[in-house]
Amino acid sequence: MTVLRPGLCSVTYRQLTPEQIAPLAADAGLEAIEWGGDVHVPPGDPERAAEVARVTSDAGLAVCSYGSYFRSGADEQLTPILDSAVALGADRVRIWAGRVDSGDASPEEYARIVARLRDATAEASDRGIALALEFHRGTVADTPDAVLRLLADVDSPALSTYWQPSVGAPDAVALAEYDAVAAHTSAVHVFSWWPAAERLRLRERADLWQSLFASAHGHETPPRDALLEFVLGDDPALLASEAATLRRWIAEAR
Repeated sequence: MTVLRPGLCSVTYRQLTPEQIAPLAADAGLEAIEWGGDVHVPPGDPERAAEVARVTSDAGLAVCSYGSYFRSGADEQLTPILDSAVALGADRVRIWAGRVDSGDASPEEYARIVARLRDATAEASDRGIALALEFHRGTVADTPDAVLRLLADVDSPALSTYWQPSVGAPDAVALAEYDAVAAHTSAVHVFSWWPAAERLRLRERADLWQSLFASAHGHETPPRDALLEFVLGDDPALLASEAATLRRWIAEAR
């Protein structure tokens, strides 16, 4: 049985270096890190990516993914991102599907996004890397229906999606959204915001996350990774307790 792996998105602590983040995550009992491409592992710098890979390994952690800011449909190259992902040892790269909500994309813009995603998944597959959509407003992967349509139109086994609760969604709505895309979800971004983007301690949305992990383990192929993101106040001192909450919920759901 696949078991969710507790991890951390490095963008949670943009103010820290990888050399600080890796031991912090290890001490918190986490198992993996998604390294972000905006600060910690710049695309096109494989030497730095290799250094961060060593830092991660030395801390006893796995690199679960590379969090890129590649926008399908824009005039942007994927190759430097893949170069860094390979050096990092990441087998999955998180990407973004365009720059507009699915309801606002013209047919021509949507077609460009799909065509670019097809090319991108082919290029990534040639290097042994899968791509995963950021489930996020401001992209054409902003609702379950939009994600399912996009995955069907790209039609590549190398493309999956991430999931996170939509901003402002009540628990029941968020859980229904997850269930709709669960079969295609490779990772979950874990944070507690309420009533909109106000950051809370993870335990303050316990009903949502405990139900989510129970649901995830009930599916035939649960996500590989549950990644902490956006702790209250970007405070490194909170990571140990937030990670303990995450690990407990995952264990209880097995």
